[in-house]
Amino acid sequence: MNLSVYVDSIRRHLAVAADAGGDAARELADRLTAPLESAVRLVLLDALSAAADEMTRELAPGTVELRIRGGDPELVVIPAPDEAAFDDISPSQSAGDTRLPVVGDGDDGATARLNLRLPETLKQRIEEAAHREGLSSNAWLLRAAAAALGSDAHTQRRSRRGGDRYTGWVR
Repeated sequence: MNLSVYVDSIRRHLAVAADAGGDAARELADRLTAPLESAVRLVLLDALSAAADEMTRELAPGTVELRIRGGDPELVVIPAPDEAAFDDISPSQSAGDTRLPVVGDGDDGATARLNLRLPETLKQRIEEAAHREGLSSNAWLLRAAAAALGSDAHTQRRSRRGGDRYTGWVR
């Protein structure tokens, strides 16, 4: 995504507004344009980062990453792991082997199995919620856990780092 298009648009709007104020306003607008360019870019990157964070919460366990390459931001959608990979354990795995196969093309990392004991009423509520969303119970729980941890991690990072925000998964 080329931010220059948006920065230039703001510059044009500032020039139009300055034209209404006469020569002094035009000169001031010209002097302010260069310092404002970097500030506008930072604000746009903040807005894109916040949007990626919101989308990640909605897509959990999938993610949306904001990557900056050559000074230009790029939004990258990383879909959730295939649900079947969590449900299909090969028969060759022994009862004591709780590892699941690697999901996707191998870049996503290994997954792990967790045995969870729930009260029957909670289990039923989870199954109902998953059914309403068209998901398996496992996928629904995975999405809920990722969303809960994502918002906690975001809050901790924000308070610790004084407002800087980083989102996405680390490989």
